[in-house]
Amino acid sequence: MADEIRLQKVLAQAGLGSRRRCDDMIAHGRVEVNGEIIDVMGARVDPDRDVIRVDGKRIPVANDRAYVILNKPRGIVTSMADEHGRPDLSSIVAQREARLFHVGRLDTDTSGLLILTNDGDLAHKLAHPSFEITKTYVALVDGEVPDTLGAQLKAGIELDDGPARVDRFQVKDRSRGRSIVELDIHMGRNRIVRRMLDAAGHPVKELTRTAFGPLHVGSLSSGAMRDLTRDELGALFDSVDE
Repeated sequence: MADEIRLQKVLAQAGLGSRRRCDDMIAHGRVEVNGEIIDVMGARVDPDRDVIRVDGKRIPVANDRAYVILNKPRGIVTSMADEHGRPDLSSIVAQREARLFHVGRLDTDTSGLLILTNDGDLAHKLAHPSFEITKTYVALVDGEVPDTLGAQLKAGIELDDGPARVDRFQVKDRSRGRSIVELDIHMGRNRIVRRMLDAAGHPVKELTRTAFGPLHVGSLSSGAMRDLTRDELGALFDSVDE
């Protein structure tokens, strides 16, 4: 009981409005705790353990942790201190007070969505293969990709460290001996997208990660970062619930 606080306070701290407005949400049956609708005043919760939802959307608990999306530019090493002196993430995150670290990696020549946080538990879950987080990539490749390649990559293609497959594959454009393709994959092995497409006879010229689970890079400009919204953070926690 020592760690439990009033539900209204948790909702208010999460930015859902005044205590009175949060009382109204509870009274109208809009709030769930661990899958059970709470419609009485005075309920207490453990914000570190209980899953709280309003109108079906998970509400992350307010804390001192930071959750950031970065649109990593090409040419930046996914490291906070590169031992070879190459451009790394340290200059990009220097403006942030919180000490951030990256979730997983993107190749130096790969751009796109990278999650930065100081929440070690969430970072571990997001990077762990057992959760099978889907990532979306857009690639510019050599050659005009045939319509049959999607079925081949979904069935699986043999690499030197074992078979690999995509969950979804779409040809977006073909012109002048090159193609733009989009794919979803939940495998996280080293340079797997580049290696798959190279093995299929279409070497990657440019590669960008546009989505990580429920998060999308959207219109975020290269080199820019932003905090996750409450809805994004709730969806991200949902994606790693066991």
